[in-house]
Amino acid sequence: MSDVAAKAGVSVPTVSKVLNGRGDVSDATRARVLAAMASTGYLSKRLPNPESTGLIDVVIGGIGTPWALEILDGAERAAARRGSAIVVTSTVNESFSMPAWLASVAARRSDGVIFVLSDEYHSEIKALDQLHTRVVLLDPVGGIEPDLAAVGATNWTGGYAAAEHLLAQGHTRIGFIGGPPELECSHQRFEGFAAALRRKDLDIIPELVTHNAFITRGGHESGAHLLDLPERPTAIFASSDLQAAGLYEAARERELKIPSDLSVVGFDDTVVCTYLSPALTSVRQPLADMAAEAVRLIFELNDDSTPARGRRIEMATSLVVRDSTAPLNSR
Repeated sequence: MSDVAAKAGVSVPTVSKVLNGRGDVSDATRARVLAAMASTGYLSKRLPNPESTGLIDVVIGGIGTPWALEILDGAERAAARRGSAIVVTSTVNESFSMPAWLASVAARRSDGVIFVLSDEYHSEIKALDQLHTRVVLLDPVGGIEPDLAAVGATNWTGGYAAAEHLLAQGHTRIGFIGGPPELECSHQRFEGFAAALRRKDLDIIPELVTHNAFITRGGHESGAHLLDLPERPTAIFASSDLQAAGLYEAARERELKIPSDLSVVGFDDTVVCTYLSPALTSVRQPLADMAAEAVRLIFELNDDSTPARGRRIEMATSLVVRDSTAPLNSR
């Protein structure tokens, strides 16, 4: 505590007040203490939360996509069934500050926090655990943090299923649009995809592998690149439904018809799949169920005095076949 106090430029009693959620500490001071706790790796003895607040915080990178809305819907429904509510914070707002947000949570308290973020904030997230607030990572986009509980999906299996389906349709020149390569889920989806090709004694063709943001623009950019190759792919696996939607637009601009000219598989199985024409074949990861499981885990951790370290739940993915894939040369 002395090290934390020195780094934050405050007294040891002030650090103690922050740890105990006292209200007589300014937001600026609280933020400095929390930042010092995170940077020094301070760990406090876990104490039971004296009283439930009835609130669970969900911190997410943005709420403007079907992917995010399914997560929030699942979390809200699960919390409501237990008589609680969720508080949603989007980090894409320009005014968002993680230290300031941590300070506000420390002041008002929370029954738990579900983070739907990449690795960027992991060091700050650990400060919440030091404030006796249970933390669960919902990581369809993030990595694995061994010190925190997590709920994820079988991304490797999903990538394998997508490639296996296209191979069964006779496609061998298959493009891949991945998410940002530094994200664990993007890496796992590619590894599953690659494993399916290797099982058929097919080599990965580097020019057919691209990475971009998990959004429509990313799919359009990577799709345009793949479809403009001298020998374009006959099928493409996009690592998100939004990427697949961007790929549809790139195909339309080139007067390519799906699936007769190009088979497409997405990932997530959001409502986007049925809005596209033809309806998109996609790997379903149960986003709402994953969020509900994260809420359940928050309550379980609050009822259990044992550490959350190593608690990880992986929920199964499955391929939902629609009209965007067809046998090679089916026209």
